[in-house]
Amino acid sequence: MKIKQLSVYLQNEPGHLSKVCKMLADANIDILTLSLADTQQFGMLRLIVKDWEPAMRLLQSAGCIVKTVEVVATEIADQPGGLAYILGIFEEAHLNVEYMYAFTSHVREKAILVFRFSDPDAAVALLHEKGVNIFDTVDLYGSHIG
Repeated sequence: MKIKQLSVYLQNEPGHLSKVCKMLADANIDILTLSLADTQQFGMLRLIVKDWEPAMRLLQSAGCIVKTVEVVATEIADQPGGLAYILGIFEEAHLNVEYMYAFTSHVREKAILVFRFSDPDAAVALLHEKGVNIFDTVDLYGSHIG
């Protein structure tokens, strides 16, 4: 199961991040999780929302540059070694992790990891084979709000 993630290019200046967040809030679009990275020229806001298509249209209509990518979200034990275990699975299969970010779900005492892979279909097949829980958007949203 793959999830659509929105990647929004932001000018690396005060107010641009809050503008995007306010637009989504005003449209009653809940941000489930996000990651923000920067370069000297721009910031890259990566977000997962329950309804990604309306969010994308809203941001594009406001002049934002938005692209979608497929990511894979999985859960691991929120304890020392949980991340090392899942990364070992990918290393053994020679599967490249392009980037990742995480958040915790206190409902299940698990950490939820969002991965961008060079080959997301291979990652999904590998995780299924290893018995690792993979989320779709609805499951991910449900685990977050409990």
